[in-house]
Amino acid sequence: MIATNKWLGAFILWMLLTVVCHAQTIKGTVTDSLGKPVSFASVNLKGAGNLIIAYTTSGDKGAFSLNVPADADKNGLQLEVSCIGFKKESKPVGSFTTPYNFKLHGAVSMLKTVTIKDNKPRARLSGDTLSYKVSDFSSPQDRVIGDVIKKLPGIDVDDNGKIKYNGKAISNLYIGGDNLLDDKYNIATKTIPNGVVDQVQVMENHQPIKMLKDKVNSDDVALNLTIKKDAKLQLIGQETVGAGLPGNYYGELNAMMFKDKYKAINYIKGNNVGNDVSNDLVSHNLGDYLARIDNDKPGAVLSLGTAGDPDLPRNRYLFNRAGLFNLNNLWNLKKDVQFRTNFSYLRDAQRQDYTKTTDIFSPNTGNIHYSETQRNSRRPDLFHTQVLLNVNKPKFYLNDNLVADYSHNSSYSALVSNGVPLNQNFKDNLADFSNEFNYMNTFKSNNIIELYSYVDHISEPESRDIEPNLNPNIFNHGVNYNLLTQHVNIPTWFTNNYVSYKIPRAITQSYKVGFSAQSQQLNSDLTITQNNGTYNLVADSARNNLDWKRNKLYGEAGYDFPGKILKFSVQLPVNLLNSSYSDPHYKQDVSQTNLYFNPRASLKYQSGIENYFTLNYGYRNQIGNIQDIYRGSILSNYRSIVANNADLTERQSQNAGIAFNYHKAITLFFFGLSANYSHVSANTISSSILDNNISRRIVLPFDNNIDSWNFSGSISKYNFDLRTTFSANASYATTKLNQLQNGLTLPYNTISKGFGVGADTKVSQKVNFSYKANLGLTTSKSSAVATSSDFQRLVQSASVNYAPLANLYFNISGDHYYTHQQAANDLKYMFADASIRYRFTKTKLDLEVTAQNLFDTKNYTAVYLSANVYTSSTYTIPGRIVLAKMMFTL
Repeated sequence: MIATNKWLGAFILWMLLTVVCHAQTIKGTVTDSLGKPVSFASVNLKGAGNLIIAYTTSGDKGAFSLNVPADADKNGLQLEVSCIGFKKESKPVGSFTTPYNFKLHGAVSMLKTVTIKDNKPRARLSGDTLSYKVSDFSSPQDRVIGDVIKKLPGIDVDDNGKIKYNGKAISNLYIGGDNLLDDKYNIATKTIPNGVVDQVQVMENHQPIKMLKDKVNSDDVALNLTIKKDAKLQLIGQETVGAGLPGNYYGELNAMMFKDKYKAINYIKGNNVGNDVSNDLVSHNLGDYLARIDNDKPGAVLSLGTAGDPDLPRNRYLFNRAGLFNLNNLWNLKKDVQFRTNFSYLRDAQRQDYTKTTDIFSPNTGNIHYSETQRNSRRPDLFHTQVLLNVNKPKFYLNDNLVADYSHNSSYSALVSNGVPLNQNFKDNLADFSNEFNYMNTFKSNNIIELYSYVDHISEPESRDIEPNLNPNIFNHGVNYNLLTQHVNIPTWFTNNYVSYKIPRAITQSYKVGFSAQSQQLNSDLTITQNNGTYNLVADSARNNLDWKRNKLYGEAGYDFPGKILKFSVQLPVNLLNSSYSDPHYKQDVSQTNLYFNPRASLKYQSGIENYFTLNYGYRNQIGNIQDIYRGSILSNYRSIVANNADLTERQSQNAGIAFNYHKAITLFFFGLSANYSHVSANTISSSILDNNISRRIVLPFDNNIDSWNFSGSISKYNFDLRTTFSANASYATTKLNQLQNGLTLPYNTISKGFGVGADTKVSQKVNFSYKANLGLTTSKSSAVATSSDFQRLVQSASVNYAPLANLYFNISGDHYYTHQQAANDLKYMFADASIRYRFTKTKLDLEVTAQNLFDTKNYTAVYLSANVYTSSTYTIPGRIVLAKMMFTL
């Protein structure tokens, strides 16, 4: 009975609570202005002080039910309904039994703008392409894209403009994907304004021929400049004129266009302030190209015997009056079809003054010493014309490249050699014409046929006069004379032709057969003009009339595996080579045939997404050329007589290398290591007979070996906190060779060590700072000589850019050179430059004043060490140059 009463009491209490709660429930609906239910609307019950004391949301049909807390003050309650896209509505609560129905009206609400800023530079990796955003690394002081490329992590640019990525030289630089300049990319880096380039893209494993992509491996690295959209729509130009005292001038007028269908870089440059415009025309990979097509072009034989250029940037030492006219135009006629023309004309007048001492260490005859002073002038005229048609489709390729070069060089030297005054006049005229044709087509089976033909003709007559009375005891039986004249010319025809068949499967097989032919003549004579006006040969052995022919039949099998993780290439060429030459005067009539096998292989292992190893090996048999077998003496410069007394030089060379490359795009970290070994074995050696007046060199039939080791490493890292790119590099090289001098064989080992560090920091938008230091140590020693020679050289460079105002820029830079010599005083030089530039924003006009060589240094001494030869040269260099420039941007 008691338990029953308890359950009855609990039931009555629950009923009372239910009645109370029901009495304190607020119900209603929420609809829009059209009467449609609004779901998920917020319904808030607010009490005194606008505090929310209960809340709920409307259901799918717009209905809501809200329980009022029992302890809540029932006076002054307010019901508020809100929903995104509608105006907020509210009603006072007077009863808990009456439904509260809300009709919401639409409202437009603008979200607040949220700006996410990330000023950290980035490099983005997509497959084999790494992209740098130019705006992340540029500063307001950067005028051309080359100024920015120098700052990019992982990229290094030398004084000559050559670009390397992670230690490897680039094969080409493209503009908007188009090859406007071949590898004369200094034209682009020195001319294209920084502001028109969106990204600098690094393309590894670059295969420029579309139909060979993923079929034939390539380890080339190329750069591509992507152009901003607005820059593609207009003519671009940066025009500069400048003048200074005494009589200095500078000018550059250019016009550029970077449309998808038409690209052009056309300009005129001129100056007499040491800016070497010929550097624009440097073809950075010409040597590799000529080796690939097997074209052994003859080089110049004669020279003035000058000291060469000092180890300074050219603007530090060059006296010039230069002008360059350069036109580069490319038309995309239709998809994958291009027509391109490149034309340039360079005219310059250069001079050089220096004194030089040379010491040659000889253990059996005593040290040889000679000194000279020269005042040189040189006037080059260089013409270059190139016309190219290129069709580069996924199934078809055609390339025809016509090139014509003509250069006229005339030089003069006022020389004092070992106290004897002499005058030299030198003329060198080069005419070089070539055409390269390459055709590929794909069969239905996807196999590829290739036809290739290259033809080249070169003529380069050289003439040098020396007066008066150079070494009469050597050249004229001790009788004084008036003039000594050396003539040389090696006209050359060369052609290379082949047919290739490629079978692209998992491993691409390539089979090639072809032939090449070279025909040359070496004509030379050394004559004397006597004081009475008659002339004659110096000696019966001072002339050459040598005919030369080289014919080669070759076949090659190649195998490429273009895997994702592992790539390898193997080439197995076999060459049947016939060389024949004759000169009746020396009773030369030789013909020899050689069969050579020159295998080479390379392997690339992708050890990670952003790192890989490479291995390469090559064995090559080489045979000499026409300049190795002429018997008549040639006076190559005023103190060097060259002849030969051996058959054709045969060389066997082995090269092996290993490298590791690593980069991490997200952290802008780059690292590379490489090791290379080279062994060359030859059947001839160059023998020199030296004294204080003249050297005689003759090639003799003795075995000779050269061994070289080279180790190098580089690292580059962008520090985001310091906004700085840090870089460092190190190298070690050793070369062992034999020299035969004055009848004594001297084995020499030359060791070179190099260390470098650098930092380029963007302190702020107003301040930019850069610093580089390079230390070089060279040692040369011989087991036949008790002592060794060595010197150390440290070069430091720093610059600061400061922009106190948005349109005012200051720059100051300096170079410090320190050379420590073993048995002479240390050499120290400091150079400084400064500039101030003001930009008139509305008129796109800049005014700039530059000062070069602020300390007015007018002499510079450079030393060189090679085997047992030590040279010290002191040059006259331009003093302080102050120049005012006016620059206008189109």
